[in-house]
Amino acid sequence: AYTNHTLLPEALEKWSVEMFSRLLPRLLEIIYEINERFLGEVSTKFPGDNELLSRVSLIEGGHHPHIRMAYVALVGSFSVNGVAQLHTDLLKEGLFSDFQKIWPTKFNNKTNGVTPRRWLSHCNPLLRDLITDAIGDKWQFDFQEIAGLAAFADDKEFQQRWIDVKRSNKERLADLLQTTTGFSVDTSALFDVQVKRIHEYKRQLMNVLHVIHLHDQILRGETIQPRVVIIGGKAAPGYHVAKLIIKLINNVASVINNDPTAKGKLQLIFFPNYRVSSMEVICPATELSEQISTAGKEASGTGNMKFMMNGALTIGTFDGANIEIREKAGAENF
Repeated sequence: AYTNHTLLPEALEKWSVEMFSRLLPRLLEIIYEINERFLGEVSTKFPGDNELLSRVSLIEGGHHPHIRMAYVALVGSFSVNGVAQLHTDLLKEGLFSDFQKIWPTKFNNKTNGVTPRRWLSHCNPLLRDLITDAIGDKWQFDFQEIAGLAAFADDKEFQQRWIDVKRSNKERLADLLQTTTGFSVDTSALFDVQVKRIHEYKRQLMNVLHVIHLHDQILRGETIQPRVVIIGGKAAPGYHVAKLIIKLINNVASVINNDPTAKGKLQLIFFPNYRVSSMEVICPATELSEQISTAGKEASGTGNMKFMMNGALTIGTFDGANIEIREKAGAENF
C-alpha cells in the first residue's frame, strides 16, 4: 500500500536511469519488466492512446531518462491513499488523474491523526486533570468522549480553572523561551504561534508581514491586543528562500524587540531548533494557532490537530485537515 504525503512535485523523487543502472542494475531490470507489463495492461484497456502510455510510464523519457518513483509505488500497490479528504480528491483529480482513470477503485482516503495520549494527556497534565475531573477518564481511551466537555462551556468555575491551566502552561513556555533564546516574554499577552517546516507554501512570510503590519499600527498610535508571536521551524539544507525567510524573521524581531514603543504590546521570537520535545511545551501554551498554508498545498497538517486539542483557536485556510477539524469543532471555533 502507498501513502502519498504531498502534492508538491519536487518531493516526488525521480532517479536518473544512468545512476540507477550503475548502483542497482538488477532492480532496474525488474522496474523495466514491471513497466513493460503495466504498459501492456494500459494499452489493452485504452488501445491507441500513446499519450496516456507516455504520461503513466514509470520511465520518463528524453535525453536523460529518469525513473518516476511515485509511479513505481502506484503500480506496485493494491491501495493508494492521500492523508486528508481534500488531498485525496486533489490527487485523484490532478497529480494521479491518469491512474485514477486506469484503476478507479485503487484510491482512498486516510486522514492523518495524532494520538491524544501524547498530545494532550502526556504533554498537558494540567489540562488532562481538569478534563478528567469534569467528565471522567474514558476520553483518554475513546476520544469521542471529549464531546462531554460541551456541557461545561458556560460553567464559570470550569472557565476559570481552564484560564489558570493556560496561564501555567504559558509560564512554562516562557521559561523555555528564556532558556533557549534569552528573551523574557509577557505571559499576559496572546501567544500567537506558527511552528512547522519553513516553506513558501506554509507562508511564514505572510505571518511575518502581518507582524510588521502590527508594528506599524503601534507606531501610528493605534491600540492593539498585546501579543507574543512565536515562529519556529527548520529549512531544508538547500532551500535558499526558506533560509532567507528565517533571516527576515530574526531581523524583524530585532527591530521590534528593541523598539521601546512596542514594549508590552508586541514581541516576535524565532524559536531555534524546533522539534517534537519543544512542541510538547509549545502547544499547551498556545492561544492562536497559525495554519495558513496556500489552499490546496498542505496535504493534511498535524500541528493543527495538536493545537486545537490543547484549546487554541485556529487561524487557518480552507486546506488539508483544517477542513475536517472545522467540520467537527464548528466554524465558530475557527
